[in-house]
Amino acid sequence: MSDDWQILKQWPELILDRLADAGVARITLNRPEKRNAWNAEMVEAFFESLELVRADKDLKVVITRGAGSLFSSGLDLYFLKEANSAPRDWDRPTPTIALAEALRAFPRIMMAQVHGYCLGGALGIMNCHDLVIAAEDAQFGMPEVLRGSFGQLVTSTLVHGGIPLKKVAYLQLVGRNLSGLEADQLGIVSRVVPAKELEATTLEIARGIASRHLAPLEHSKITVQMGRDLSLSQAIQLDQLVGQRLRRAVDPTGDVDGYLKSQKGGPNLTYKRPDV
Repeated sequence: MSDDWQILKQWPELILDRLADAGVARITLNRPEKRNAWNAEMVEAFFESLELVRADKDLKVVITRGAGSLFSSGLDLYFLKEANSAPRDWDRPTPTIALAEALRAFPRIMMAQVHGYCLGGALGIMNCHDLVIAAEDAQFGMPEVLRGSFGQLVTSTLVHGGIPLKKVAYLQLVGRNLSGLEADQLGIVSRVVPAKELEATTLEIARGIASRHLAPLEHSKITVQMGRDLSLSQAIQLDQLVGQRLRRAVDPTGDVDGYLKSQKGGPNLTYKRPDV
């Protein structure tokens, strides 16, 4: 299967393209000479990319990756310094906090493809993706304490991601990076693979997800991203509400016979609903 990528829009700091006839879009952080550090222009371009994807219902999965030798070294410190040059009301989120919240709520499946370093604020943004596929030798870390901060966004996303508190504190306070394998053991990433297999594996997973009906994908994301902030009883109630909302878009039992036939002999992930 050929990989025919078509550029939808390109900015100096970011590239948005799509995989032809696959339902997959890709956002490439494109500041390799600055180790893909996030600045105002990159954040703005990322928001614009999301809106371009939103307008196309055929795009169901979005992959975020970094150009060059790494995913991202974090926030550009000069961008961070400028953003904090004047007092900010606590209810006014910084651009990267706003982006992180937007990723959680965005009605597509967001995947991070991580190689090389993923540090500081970039780790927090990565944590707000739905899936993370990482190279075994990738490096995840929090250098904030060293320069006099605590890891805004990173700390909260790790804690609410179910990572043991002692492990979060170790990563935060000691400043030692974790390898992709270590991050996988803690549940920070979804899956790790050898670096040479990273892109192929990410695309294989993205293609598979994008072959599904959009409505179940969107509603699956709602239950995870909203449900993790609720008590168990509230999350179960959310499931009930989302179940009824889903049925307004698609009948989950609309092809029972076809599905059961496809699964004879064991799980078969190639099954596709006739309405996809």
